[in-house]
Amino acid sequence: MRQVRTNSLGELVNTRDGPANNRSPSMRSTTDRIRQAVSFELIGILIVTPLFAWAFNHPTVDMGLLVVLGATAATAWNYLFNLSFDHLLNWRRGDVRKTFPLRAVHAVLFEATLLVLLLPLFAWWLEVSLVAALVMEISFAAFYMVYAFVFTWGYDILFPPQQTGRAAA
Repeated sequence: MRQVRTNSLGELVNTRDGPANNRSPSMRSTTDRIRQAVSFELIGILIVTPLFAWAFNHPTVDMGLLVVLGATAATAWNYLFNLSFDHLLNWRRGDVRKTFPLRAVHAVLFEATLLVLLLPLFAWWLEVSLVAALVMEISFAAFYMVYAFVFTWGYDILFPPQQTGRAAA
């Protein structure tokens, strides 16, 4: 029987009754997830600030503050977007699991809405046109897609997830 519950972070989680529920995949602890998120943001800020200050010919301090503001906004939006998306899935389908095509829609919608939210901030902060800000944001998105791939791969090698349940046996 399918059940939906809320975890300690307010996220909707599917559960199933019966022995299949004991076969948890490799899951990370909350502490590990926080370490991963914080290290991802800090390393990203340290890389992207001088790189984009140089690429777009803006002072490092201005770019650094913008990157920190953008990372903070992206983190908050990530939580709100994912929570809303899961609630919508649960309401429409009674299930929050995502198929591959649904994950693609989710990723595109997240990036598009984040771009719309941050575009005015980029233009105002750097005193550039919306078109110039759009080029910068697309560059940031491209950088962070590659960076996220490399970072999570490296993180999984340095800090492998711990096996839980029957999968660990």
